Amino acid sequence: MKARQILVGALLLVGVLSLGALAQTYIVASDIPWKPFEMITNDGEFFGFDLDLMRAIALTAGFEIEIQNVAFDAIIEEVRTGRADIGASGFTITAEREETVDFSSPYFLSNQAVVIRKDSGLNIVTALAGQGTTKAIGAQTSTTGLWWGEDNLGPFGVVIRGYETYPAAILDLVNGRLDAVIQDEPASVASISAYPDDLTIAGIINTYEYFGFLVADGDPNGLLPQINDALVTLGLTVVEAAGGLQELVIEEGSFIDSLLEIYFEPDPADITTAWVECKDYILTGDLDGFIDCMKAALGL
Repeated sequence: MKARQILVGALLLVGVLSLGALAQTYIVASDIPWKPFEMITNDGEFFGFDLDLMRAIALTAGFEIEIQNVAFDAIIEEVRTGRADIGASGFTITAEREETVDFSSPYFLSNQAVVIRKDSGLNIVTALAGQGTTKAIGAQTSTTGLWWGEDNLGPFGVVIRGYETYPAAILDLVNGRLDAVIQDEPASVASISAYPDDLTIAGIINTYEYFGFLVADGDPNGLLPQINDALVTLGLTVVEAAGGLQELVIEEGSFIDSLLEIYFEPDPADITTAWVECKDYILTGDLDGFIDCMKAALGL
């Protein structure tokens, strides 16, 4: 009898250890806010397309996450040195970044938008040519928007100013200290919703940028297969297309399809109100309940 009790105790211990392994917590570094990818409530809770997708990935893969607010240009170093495990902040997959970190499969395709003031008299050509009153264009430091400006406009004498955050650049644009801001298209739409009387999108620069979640070089925690498999389970398939491009195929009615509808169609202020109402569903692991609640709250 004693031997049986010891065996049962050992099996229970193995079960506890297995559950502990499944409940491994990883630190997710994200630059907040950057609507609609990263957002924050009045109570300081983090949410947004990237962050709720990351929560769904963690639930699907069987691990837990802790989200930390980290300046965008510091995230890669935080992940590289092991102070964070995952970077989730609208990172474009680039060869330069892949020298330091490894990326998941792409989960979003974006182009760059040129945001201007409505009263500036500029268009996309004159704005990018530096023909505005300030002769300056802004973008966030260490972003592909800034790099595109430096590579394509800087050689022609256009002043490219880097900012710690995109909201700071947008505010300078509103206040007339910039002629334009180069920013990813979805975030630019969100920026304009905050200043509908002041700002507009002059045009789109087709850069075909794929966003990915990033981990340290060599994927020391073995996270990428888990993230990639979870993306498939949640409704995303990546298909190789012509010209070296990739097609992101979203299954209709899937979690990702619904999350895109929730975060990229309504006004960010309405999304915030709805998320506060519905957050308990996703924070406790009920993805279907979260989607149903958000759609009902947003009238979708």
